[in-house]
Amino acid sequence: MKIVVIGGTGLIGSKTVAILRQGGHEVVAASPRSGINSITGEGLQEALAGSQVVIDLANSPSFEDQAVLEFFETSGRNLHAAEAAAGVRHHVALSIVGTDRTPGNGYFRAKVAQEELIEASGIPYTIVRSTQFLEFLGGIADSCTAGNVVRLSPGLFQPIAADDVAAIVADVALAAPRRGIVDIAGPERAPFDEIVARYLKAVGDPREVVRDPEARYFGGRVEEHSLVPLGEARLGRIGFDEWLRRSRATA
Repeated sequence: MKIVVIGGTGLIGSKTVAILRQGGHEVVAASPRSGINSITGEGLQEALAGSQVVIDLANSPSFEDQAVLEFFETSGRNLHAAEAAAGVRHHVALSIVGTDRTPGNGYFRAKVAQEELIEASGIPYTIVRSTQFLEFLGGIADSCTAGNVVRLSPGLFQPIAADDVAAIVADVALAAPRRGIVDIAGPERAPFDEIVARYLKAVGDPREVVRDPEARYFGGRVEEHSLVPLGEARLGRIGFDEWLRRSRATA
């Protein structure tokens, strides 16, 4: 099967491409560097010719509210047009758990717009909504730091390892389109502040984590269940301690 992975050289993309190639599939790791650009449309028609599945893992280079919205809308329209011309039978997109429940977060609003374009495209699809990646815990702490203090909400958090995300995305891509949403999350759920504090302690970071119900997450207020699946979800296999062990082994 020919599968095109948009954003195929990124964190999740490179792992997904490797899994699918190991399975014997013809996989195009599409990125602007390879001459395939979903924003300008460059190389899209040629890359998608003869493909059965497209996996959209592209991400905006800017997180500014308007820029990220324009990115996902432009990329989505270009992709869907090229997919329709190529006769693509399954569009898989990676989105975020809670996108529709955190309207104060501009990035989440842009992902909602992306999802709406997918649903209206007429192309059979599956949207995989993931919780935050364990790999980004350090960056999250940095974004919420003032001085030596990290302020985080006590809202529930259930981060997932990138290896698990890639494995599930690859599996979904090879299955029949759901024409709906699949929620995925890590195997462990705990308050946001506690998970980040656990991470900082594990890596020897001396910053203090303070529980603050008013703390924002990329501009959005975090309620108790804002960032975790509300119903059934497919869980990853890699827990925090195992992920930390693996990340240290490959550092």
